[in-house]
Amino acid sequence: MSSTLAGTPGDCCWTGIKHTGTPVGHVEELGGMNTYISLPQSGASSTKKVILFLADVYGALFLNNKLLQDYFAASGFIVLGPDYFFGNAVPQHPPGFELQLWVTGAMERAVEAFPKWLDAVKARYGTEGTTYFAVGYCFGAPFVMDLAASDAIAAGAIAHPAFLDESHFESLKQPLLISSPEEDHTFPLRSRRRAEDIMVANKARYYFQVFSGVKHGFAVRGDPSVPHQRWAKEESARGIKDWFTWFS
Repeated sequence: MSSTLAGTPGDCCWTGIKHTGTPVGHVEELGGMNTYISLPQSGASSTKKVILFLADVYGALFLNNKLLQDYFAASGFIVLGPDYFFGNAVPQHPPGFELQLWVTGAMERAVEAFPKWLDAVKARYGTEGTTYFAVGYCFGAPFVMDLAASDAIAAGAIAHPAFLDESHFESLKQPLLISSPEEDHTFPLRSRRRAEDIMVANKARYYFQVFSGVKHGFAVRGDPSVPHQRWAKEESARGIKDWFTWFS
């Protein structure tokens, strides 16, 4: 059996700071899910680069995640974030609710709904020259890894991932960026090293970002009033943006 490398989300997923800002994208139904759509200033008609934004347990419609999607869109990508929690993401629940029970049900429903959404994305935005990318934060990581095991995307990125095992890295076909905090209960040091060993053995194309002084969730919910946390969050996003631009 394939060994687990990244476990399930935990209590730390309650922690973090809600950021400030005004999203510029909009929400509409796409493939059975409300989807945050953020377009580059040049507009969607002339753009052939699409980022699938697979959110953490806070969901693609959480303010922090909307602002992240807008950042990627400002660099020339169409960014699409499906609400695979169907309005029932973590912020809709009080602290102390049964997170593990919720996660299990949420993953089952998301996995079931995702293929239809992806088909709708391709039908609307796909052209002969369209290039797809995917970034997954925590809960969203296994969706990226499954896509990166096929020809569906040109490159993938994951940040403080959950729900991964050795087989995800053994099956990797496309370039992968991994953005990690030094301390991460879901994807600890031994797992990072094992994942790298697998990718080295398979001659995969990969890039690790590891940030000291931050923890799980830093790339989405880091405290912008703490300079190092702000830098790590922004550098993570910049690295992912540059990674996708390189493969555009």
